[in-house]
Amino acid sequence: MDFQTGPIRDASRARDYGRVIELARKEQRMAQKALGQALGLSQSAVSRLESKGQGDYSTNILEAAAAHLAIPPALVGLADGRPQAQVKDGSDDMHRRTLLGGVVAAAATPVLSPTPAADANDGSGGQAAALRLSTSAYRRLDGSTPSRDLYDTVESHIRLIQSITRSANGDGDRTRLAAVGSEAASFAGWLAWDKGDNGSARSWYGAAIKAAKSAGNPLLAAYQTGTLAQFEAHAGNGVEALNLARRARRALGDRRPAVADAWLASVEALGHAAAGDRRAADKALTVSRTGAEALKASEEPPPWPWVFSFTPDKVAACRVTCGARLGLSDWVISDDVEALATGHAKQRALLVLDIAAGYLAAGRVEAAFALASRALDAGLTYRSGRILERARAVRRTLTTTSPPKMVRDFDERLHGVYL
Repeated sequence: MDFQTGPIRDASRARDYGRVIELARKEQRMAQKALGQALGLSQSAVSRLESKGQGDYSTNILEAAAAHLAIPPALVGLADGRPQAQVKDGSDDMHRRTLLGGVVAAAATPVLSPTPAADANDGSGGQAAALRLSTSAYRRLDGSTPSRDLYDTVESHIRLIQSITRSANGDGDRTRLAAVGSEAASFAGWLAWDKGDNGSARSWYGAAIKAAKSAGNPLLAAYQTGTLAQFEAHAGNGVEALNLARRARRALGDRRPAVADAWLASVEALGHAAAGDRRAADKALTVSRTGAEALKASEEPPPWPWVFSFTPDKVAACRVTCGARLGLSDWVISDDVEALATGHAKQRALLVLDIAAGYLAAGRVEAAFALASRALDAGLTYRSGRILERARAVRRTLTTTSPPKMVRDFDERLHGVYL
């Protein structure tokens, strides 16, 4: 989005910060209701915010909106992420106390959409929105920060959520906070997994499922169960992954969203691949691809808690991973396969290692280790235990008594790593 020219810049210069927020929201194809949910406001409150013109604004609401929409703070009257005007609405006091500072807010980006909108005057609702915004900020940092550097901070964040939940006054407050806790625990599971600590990852994912059930949200519970299934599939536990995926489907019932069917089919494909069942994996991928193509044609935004649209490209990337597990080079190698390696550097490295495994299965050793070396760079940069273990797994598939020099160089780099 170009913030330097055009209507957004003009609205900012006119001090019409509501218009800035409206234009940024529409550019991202976000509904007022969705933005309101992220900020702990009703849809009508967002509408009033966007139509306020040159009136007085709550600086905390401006700060949160700018963080959620990735608007440079100066464009909504904030300098370096810090408020410059008096807060006119005292209902934001709780929100101000619970935000973890301007730096975290400035890094925040929408990761998981929140539970139904809370009233802005509801203290715990404001807390839940602020805590969720902080979780989103930490997720944003994950793309450029070693998980080992984030892990302790996220654990402290979860303890804060638990403490606030224990002191909540009503069932509605505890329900909102349980959903926030579920999201944070799931992120902690990802960090533990990336560190290579699979035992802690399982514990965190289990806690995420338990918290989602406490929140009374079957969609969130199913998502967290499917995430654990995905983890187990990658860990090689195909039967457990399939059982968890089926449990997720049962939790949603017959009225589950179409995106849930498409995504869970891809998880099942990973489970079948881990179990060595090519035919079942291919069938599940076909179901997933059909669902993803239908979603793309409908152009409907994905329902919470899916952040990114589930597209045919994601199914194609899943097929690459399945092919790598099954040793099927024809599932992996194509002219444009590397274009599927999207996401942040750690995610790209994992898919590149799957592609490298496909090249090895085809007997193309040099191409395989050229890719694996590139992925190893990311693993070393981010001190990712998961990437390094996957690199070791790729290396183990090459059995030869006289490896070429590039493989020996790869071995030397890999064997000298101590995280």
